[in-house]
Amino acid sequence: MTPGDELLFLSLGGSGEIGMNANLYGCRGKWLMVDCGLTFGDHEYPGIELVLPDLQFIEERRDDLVGLVLTHGHEDHIGAIPYLAADLKVPIYATPFTAGLVAGKLEEEGLTGQVQLKIVERRGELDLGPFRIRYVPLAHSIPEGNGLLIETPHGRVFHTGDWKLDDTPVLGNPTSADTLTAIGDEGVLALVCDSTNAFVETPSGSEASVYEGLLRTIGEAPGRVLVTTFSSNVARLETLGRVAVESGRRVCLAGRSIDRNLKVAKATGYLRDFPEPVRFDEAMRLPRRDLLIISTGGQGEPRAALGRIASGQHELKLGEGDRVIFSSRQIPGNETAVGRVMNALSELGVVTITDRQAHVHVSGHPARPELAEMYKWIRPQLLIPVHGEPRHLREQARFGVSQGVPQALVQEDGDLVRLAPGEPRKIGEERVGRLVLDGDVILPADGSTMNERRKLAYQGVIAVSIALGRGGRLIAPPVVRPVGVPVEEDRADFIRDAVDMASRAVDPGLDEDRLRENVRLAVRRCATLWTGKKPVVEVMVVRAE
Repeated sequence: MTPGDELLFLSLGGSGEIGMNANLYGCRGKWLMVDCGLTFGDHEYPGIELVLPDLQFIEERRDDLVGLVLTHGHEDHIGAIPYLAADLKVPIYATPFTAGLVAGKLEEEGLTGQVQLKIVERRGELDLGPFRIRYVPLAHSIPEGNGLLIETPHGRVFHTGDWKLDDTPVLGNPTSADTLTAIGDEGVLALVCDSTNAFVETPSGSEASVYEGLLRTIGEAPGRVLVTTFSSNVARLETLGRVAVESGRRVCLAGRSIDRNLKVAKATGYLRDFPEPVRFDEAMRLPRRDLLIISTGGQGEPRAALGRIASGQHELKLGEGDRVIFSSRQIPGNETAVGRVMNALSELGVVTITDRQAHVHVSGHPARPELAEMYKWIRPQLLIPVHGEPRHLREQARFGVSQGVPQALVQEDGDLVRLAPGEPRKIGEERVGRLVLDGDVILPADGSTMNERRKLAYQGVIAVSIALGRGGRLIAPPVVRPVGVPVEEDRADFIRDAVDMASRAVDPGLDEDRLRENVRLAVRRCATLWTGKKPVVEVMVVRAE
């Protein structure tokens, strides 16, 4: 698939899910990529923390790829870069703060110098083949959130990235209605727009308004306070730094990503007045009333700082009367993990506070009133919802049309859409998928390794060893070892039964493959009779000389 004299749009991630954003625009034989993010593992991926988009489509066409342009520095927009960007072999373009985050990731993976990272000045412009890109500052929960105005021979696209309306942002400039109106005045073919809060009726609210809520909640606390937030929410870090000073508390940072992002923020001109953090040992010696901990782990990640603090496996300790404030939005799908951490904190006597109990968080995404304003300013001919689950995409499409947008087109990952010329429509489907980072290895999410691991997780495994002598006869009883098979107190009886069935399945007249399969089926039938489960059975045959 090589774009002709047309304008195409293809999402490889982020349409039909929240996270893992990766979008392509195609025109006159060339492709432009916008963002390259990741999402986080769940129960479908045992042992997996990070999930990446499968970029096979564009990797096969990388000679036609003119560049990777980044809207902002959140993980769901840049997190896959250190794992996948080297294979694309194209420059990455980002504004200073986002570039600093990416540079740190590349350094950690030993890729410094192997990937071209080009800094674009705020409000900068790029000429990349048939695409002319202009960065348009938009408020978000991270410095240097940007929309992209993409000019092509077939019309202009405004790709919002993540955004909100905020007249009093803690960092950066507010979204400019005049700028967006001027863009609309010049004509916009398509608005590719964030759908995260498409069902929310009230405006997201200003980051500045969180200061009072946090100051009150932290100021009233009798003991230690831990606030967990996204490490990349530098505006929230600025707010918490001010609250710490105002409430007379020292700041302690828990989480490598917070340390890293603080350094990048200071290097690019932000958080210059942030108070000097104290070390863990010093923090534990402070009077309880004098400590404010800022921590990662608000999404329930077990290895993040908050999860380890809650389980007592961290140098920082919390106890009776202390408070943990969740100053972040819970990502859909993480409810169980977050609840597990909250329950562990409750066992310690810690009081947990979310935005349901106090004004400690505002969203970084546009609700319906903000979407309506964007439609009014940009006045697109076509609305393409992205950054959302299917229900979010379809709801924004309905809402946009109700607000006067002439047409909306709902697409999902893999749908190849022709925006122009002619009537916008889906013209095909391309292969998309997910990759998982398993230790240091990248694997297909639907490959044999993950399929086997799911079977192990759901069914258990039984290892069987068979020792054969001359003539293919048993020289000792088989050894059977069940792992994760629900036999509990009956384990010894089950093993005796399985050994007996494995012994009977040994036929000296069979070749080794048939023999191994006979034993495997016999032991699995035994397990099914005992438990109702069908565990994975691995058979090893050893032959004596």
